[in-house]
Amino acid sequence: MPHAPTTVTQVVIVLLLVLPGVTYQFVRERARGPVPGHRDLGERILRAVTAGIVLDNLYVLLAGPWLVHLVYDRRRGWLTGAAGNPRIAALTATTLLIIVPAAAAVLTSWLGSRGSRSTYDPIPTAWDKVFQRRSHCLVRARLKSGHWVGGYYGERSYTSGYPEAADLYLQTTWAVSGAGSFERPLPHSGGIYIRMDDVEFLDFVEVAGTEEGDTAGDRDTTAVGPRREEGVSTRGQSTRADAGSADAASGR
Repeated sequence: MPHAPTTVTQVVIVLLLVLPGVTYQFVRERARGPVPGHRDLGERILRAVTAGIVLDNLYVLLAGPWLVHLVYDRRRGWLTGAAGNPRIAALTATTLLIIVPAAAAVLTSWLGSRGSRSTYDPIPTAWDKVFQRRSHCLVRARLKSGHWVGGYYGERSYTSGYPEAADLYLQTTWAVSGAGSFERPLPHSGGIYIRMDDVEFLDFVEVAGTEEGDTAGDRDTTAVGPRREEGVSTRGQSTRADAGSADAASGR
């Protein structure tokens, strides 16, 4: 009768049995995209365990005696085969625990999506998508109170990302009219913080070409002005975006 495995050995064996299903489930979720069942942790665990059992049985059918030799030897005990051939054991583990389950998940997802015109983007929210590669621009927000606020989104601005609550810091505050038109950067502005819980919608407005050096350092002397505002008329000429400048404060 074989000796019972030690606690450490038991943990290793359980991991070997569970990891194929975990890898399969993780890659399948990433490839297929979220479904209602993913919100239920119990169902996700059950899917992973089921996939692991299927893959483990397939491994045993195809290479059972050889795999058993790596895990248990009658004369030397548990995991001695793997210890005697570490490179082979590592290659086998990588193949059976990661490569094969991941390939099976990708293939299953591809077969299931054939004929479907929809695509899945792993970026979690539209908020993250918008700001992933957002260039410098003017941003205005209509608050739930009906008031407009806005400012300049540049190098020193910041936006939150999933799973944090959506919020936005604009490095320079602009005066915005009641109709939503940008007027001028406010003097001595230290920026404006906007919580999306207080906002009905955001509008991104392209700006005119910036002075040399803005891309690298986003200087306070950067001159910007609205280039295109859909549905809202603009006032005046281009003014300086960052109100740390004395010219912006005086309106020159």
